[in-house]
Order: sequence, then structure tokens, then C-alpha cells
Amino acid sequence: MSPEPMSVTTLNKYIKDKIAQDEFLNNVYVKGEISNFKHHYTGHMYFTLKDGTSLIKCIMFKTANANLNFVPKDGMKVLILGTVAVFERDGVYQIYCKAMKEDGIGSLYQAYEELKRKLEQEGYFDQTHKKKIPFMPQTIGVLTSQTGAVIRDIINVSTRRNPNVHIKLYPVPVQGEGAGEKIAEAIKFMNNRKIADVLILARGGGSLEDLWPFNERVVADAIYNSEIPIISAVGHETDFTISDFVADLRAPTPSAAAELAVADINEIKEKISSYNSRAKLALKKKIEYMKLLLDKTSQSPVFTNPTQKINEYYIMLDNISKNLENLVNIKLRDAKIKGAELIAKLDALSPLKTLTRGYCLTEKDGSLIVSSKQLKKGDNITLRFTDGTNNAQIL
Repeated sequence: MSPEPMSVTTLNKYIKDKIAQDEFLNNVYVKGEISNFKHHYTGHMYFTLKDGTSLIKCIMFKTANANLNFVPKDGMKVLILGTVAVFERDGVYQIYCKAMKEDGIGSLYQAYEELKRKLEQEGYFDQTHKKKIPFMPQTIGVLTSQTGAVIRDIINVSTRRNPNVHIKLYPVPVQGEGAGEKIAEAIKFMNNRKIADVLILARGGGSLEDLWPFNERVVADAIYNSEIPIISAVGHETDFTISDFVADLRAPTPSAAAELAVADINEIKEKISSYNSRAKLALKKKIEYMKLLLDKTSQSPVFTNPTQKINEYYIMLDNISKNLENLVNIKLRDAKIKGAELIAKLDALSPLKTLTRGYCLTEKDGSLIVSSKQLKKGDNITLRFTDGTNNAQIL
């Protein structure tokens, strides 16, 4: 007769009790490399500890990790003290960590840091090399796996924000050997064919090993040399890959990348409507202001009494004419006075004035004789009197 079957719960509880009775498993000291690390919002830490051939799940509760003097990351080599126990509901065994300390850096993490440092020195991360993401691209190129939630999320977000945008998927492997070369080839293909206005390089979260193709030099070179702007959306928000640093823009998730690449058409319509309303209001206020200015201008004396200004100018011209006339009269009077003074001086010095007193002038050939030596016997001379001239001859 066959034995009575037990439930899964009973079996899991039996295994749990057996492991709990093992004193060795109650206090294990294990070394390995952290992978698929997650720091939950509750404060608990979930990760996988692995070596070259095996792995085991681990959990470190908030009360235990509060005293850590470092931040665990994928790729770190650590030493762990803890208890192996069964999580009865899922039927899995894991290490419940009591303490943890660093034991060097994993080979992948070390390679990641070395490449990151080298590319930074070569200028791959410089902001001056970053290209601007187009405001309203017509075509979005997506480089990711053709199955899974990533492409569905990108399509859903993109089409919701702008149904008119075109999405062109270039399927690429996002993990595993050779994935880096395939991703680089896809980037070059999209550039050579000018297929898209912007590219989204995306995949979901995973361990450092899962994300490793996005940490390879061949992918970094392809992103750096791309003429099409690239948004990198690899892993979760806390994951950072080399492609994130080289890309023109980094998005925390694939959905966020779609939001960054595709403008919300409804928001644009609302802005246009708002600008239109503001323009109409501004134009209305401008027209009202111009009407007020017109009313004020039409009440100006220039329009109510246009001849007033002309009359004012007439008065000004009359005043200027009078002033000019006075100035001319003053100048003429001064000139007459000065002329009379000069005439008086000339009259006083005139030889004709002397002739009135009985003197005469002696001239020879039109020249005035001032010495007897100028004359000789037989010379004809002219005697000039005040009332005329007489000729004479020297005897």
C-alpha cells in the first residue's frame, strides 16, 4: 500500500526544521562576490553571493546592515557571517546575514572601474560632446530585445504621449556573450541608414553580469561615434553602466527614456492654446492702449487749435526780426561814429587843410617837391593852391 502523501507545506517545514537543527549551518562564514544587489526601501538588502561555479541567495535585514561601514555593490568580494535557513513559503534556502565585510573587488567590477576611468580620461564623458535630443522627433529607434516588458513600455509611453511618432525596433541581445558586438553593429546600422532622429538603448534590470554588454568598449565607441543622439536606459534607476556615461542622455528606466524622447502632444497643445490666449489678451490690451493714446493725442492743441503753433512761430519771427533790426541799427550807428572820428583825424592831417592858411604845394612831374635840391633852372613846376593850380618855371 502506498504511503500517505504529504503537502508541499509539510515537506518544506520538514526541510526547514532539519536545516535549523544543523549547528554548522546556524553559523556559517562564507566568501564570494555580490551579484544582483537590491537595497529595498524598507532598508533590507537582497543579493546573490557567488563564486566561479555556484551561487546562493542572501538577505541582510535592516537591523543587521545598519552598522556596515561600506555600501555593498555588484561585483564586490565580501566575507559573510550568517545562518542558512529555509524560506518555507517559496521552498528556497538562503543565508540570513548577520555581518559582512569587504574582501576585495570582483573582477567584473574592477574591469568596469578601469574602463570607466580610461574613457573619462579620453573625453568620452565630456558634456561638450553631448548632442541635444530633438524636441519633437518623428522617428524613435529602439535597440533592445524584441520580447519582454521593455519594448512594450516604450511603445505604450511613446504612443500615449504622441500617437504620430514612429517607433522602429532593431532587436539586439541585451545580455550574454557577443551581445556587445551586436549592440554596436545595430548603432552603426541605424546611423548609416539614417533611420531615426533619436535612439533609445534599453534593457531591464539585472546583475552586473547581465548588464555587462553595456559596459564593453565596443559599445562605448559606437555610442561615442554615433551622429544620432542616444538615450541610455539600462537597468534600474540605481544601475549605472558605461553606456549611461557615454550616451547623450541617461534615463533611469526605459519608460523614462520614452518620456524624455517623445514630447507630450497634449502638453504642447495646451501650451499653444495658452500662448494663443495670451497673445490675444496682449493684442487686446495693446489696442485699448492705442485707443487711449489716440484719444489723448486728438485732444492735443495741435489738433484742437492747429493755428496756435503757427501764430506762436509768427510772434517768434517778429521778435527775431526786431532784434536783428536793432542789432543792425546799433552796428550802423557805431560805424558812423567811428567813421566820423576817422574823417576828423584824416582832416586834421590833410595837406589841403594847410593850404587854406596861405600855403601851396610844389610838384614836378606829379611828384611833391620837399627840397630845393630837387629843382634846377628851367624846370617846369606846378603850384597847388587851395582853390586850384598854376604852372611856373624856375629862372
